[in-house]
Amino acid sequence: MNMKTMFLKLAATALIAGVFAVGLSPRVSGQQNQPSGTQKTLTGVISDSMCASTHMLKYMSPAECTRMCAQQGQKHALVVGKKVYVLDGHEEELNKLAGQRVVVKGSVSGTTVSVASVTPVKGPSPAK
Repeated sequence: MNMKTMFLKLAATALIAGVFAVGLSPRVSGQQNQPSGTQKTLTGVISDSMCASTHMLKYMSPAECTRMCAQQGQKHALVVGKKVYVLDGHEEELNKLAGQRVVVKGSVSGTTVSVASVTPVKGPSPAK
């Protein structure tokens, strides 16, 4: 076996081993051990991830706009002051409470909340 052939085989083996190792990496495969998030209770208004606090469809109420956006594939969101959290889980309940002020309990990781429970806030509704 000449030097060039041996070098090419070694380089190919190293390349395959590298690709295999990267393929098994938790970061690439999406199976990394992420912290479960911090348990929090948040109070805000249910909207959707596209409109947040500024609904684009002015001829609809915020609740109607949120429901339509969710039906079109947008995630529900919780608007807390100027901060917007994407809500994961309890979609049916969130849809019923669209546009309303609610208390959401769940696990917060970044700007995503894994919803454990959602309850409406008693009192005046948010301004339309």
